[in-house]
Amino acid sequence: MKYRPLMVLGSGSDVGKSIMVAGLCRIFRQEGIRVAPFKAQNMALNSFITPEGGEMGRAQVVQAQAAGLVPHVDMNPVLLKPSSEVGSQVIVQGRVYGNFSARDYYRLKPRLVKKVMESYRRLAQAYDLIVLEGAGSAVELNLKKNDLVNFAMAKKAGAAVLLVADIDRGGVFAATIGAFHLLTPSERRMLRGFIINKFRGDAALFEAGVAIIERRTKRPVLGVVPYANDLVLPEEDSVALSRKRSAGAWGEVGGLRIGVVRLPHISNYTDFDPLEQEPGVNLRYVDHRDELDGLDLLILPGTKNTISDLLYLKETGLFRRIQAYAEAGGRLAGICGGYQILGQEVRDPLGVEGDPRAEAGLQLLPVVTTLAGTKTTTQVEARAPGRRDGGVLSAYEIHMGVTETQGEGQPAFEIFSRNGQPQQVDDGWVSPDRRVWGTYLHGLFDNDGWRRVFLQELRPTRPGMDTTAPATSYENFQEVQLDRLADLLRRHLDLAQIKAMIQT
Repeated sequence: MKYRPLMVLGSGSDVGKSIMVAGLCRIFRQEGIRVAPFKAQNMALNSFITPEGGEMGRAQVVQAQAAGLVPHVDMNPVLLKPSSEVGSQVIVQGRVYGNFSARDYYRLKPRLVKKVMESYRRLAQAYDLIVLEGAGSAVELNLKKNDLVNFAMAKKAGAAVLLVADIDRGGVFAATIGAFHLLTPSERRMLRGFIINKFRGDAALFEAGVAIIERRTKRPVLGVVPYANDLVLPEEDSVALSRKRSAGAWGEVGGLRIGVVRLPHISNYTDFDPLEQEPGVNLRYVDHRDELDGLDLLILPGTKNTISDLLYLKETGLFRRIQAYAEAGGRLAGICGGYQILGQEVRDPLGVEGDPRAEAGLQLLPVVTTLAGTKTTTQVEARAPGRRDGGVLSAYEIHMGVTETQGEGQPAFEIFSRNGQPQQVDDGWVSPDRRVWGTYLHGLFDNDGWRRVFLQELRPTRPGMDTTAPATSYENFQEVQLDRLADLLRRHLDLAQIKAMIQT
């Protein structure tokens, strides 16, 4: 049976659109509907590589998981990865299209609309229900002319629209009633109701508020959803990363202390979500304001602009402090751009990240990186030499650099498959004393066996600590979280009204 598409728009960024779509996908899947997520255009630095080697936003990966599907780039045909304050790398249907300023990007709209609709139609033909997600605020008047992802997409899809507003940030009447009065007559006809998200306390106290919104808009409030701060799902918005940074204390006394450097252009920080959920592990995002002493591990994460972030480390003094931490016996790991930063030098002769230039790295690994114009995007299977009890690893590569070794040490990983094809190649590097290592592989810590072995190696650095790592399954953990999300929405949304909207 085919259903009318359902679209979740927002009154602003970080109001809960992505989570709402994931929860609805899980609910419809539980009810036997063949459902798929779709977001025409996503701006994010957290991305994922599909089995075909295409790149897409992480939010749609979580939504695909909620729907029980293998992620596909048609679910997110346009991905924007900011590379500077004014420009982004544009990825279309999983492949790099080019780097553009905002002004130049808008000129691409006619070509992008065609690609977006190709992807949408393929999904609509393959599945019975599409749940679409908007981006940012759906009522930014200055952006409507070039809208690709909000009401313009809803109109093309013929979708019933729900608008999500975040009551926790305040101004919920402006976010709902105000948004309604900024809509055109045709947009108002598409808007079928509101969802109030992130409510703290007794929802009965907001009954008068619900009545005000419904009276002034003639649209129903389809649910008041509680603030579920114990629900843990991967996030990709920069606001979510700011919340992680402000988390404060180290948490569990005696646990491992792992710091992740909060680089200005940090990307794929969801790499470290599995570590955050491990009992006995305290993970924090650190910058030049934080002390590095006492860390059991310091991680340099991926970055969309390696040289710019290298300059940030030098300008803030963090560069020399990281070197001092290493000289004092500290342990370091670098993922992707962080791996490049650990090396001797990063060269950009073609101007991939800006003007052609070169910048000295931390000198902690004997490797030199040359940035290249061709982007590597692959799913891989690999093993870690010396850690074979960690089993076969599933991971993915997203980088625009070629790194060559020029000194002692050994490869960090042995790749034996790329995008499902046999291929023998070494990845990354480990220092002779094994205290410093780097890799191009993302998603390493999602592998339960390898993560367990890795943490067991770290735990002896903290005297008196139990060296037996818990046998946790991150995949199972995520599935439990998605089921909890679905249960939460079932309790607090008027699903009967929502289901009536999608009946064709």
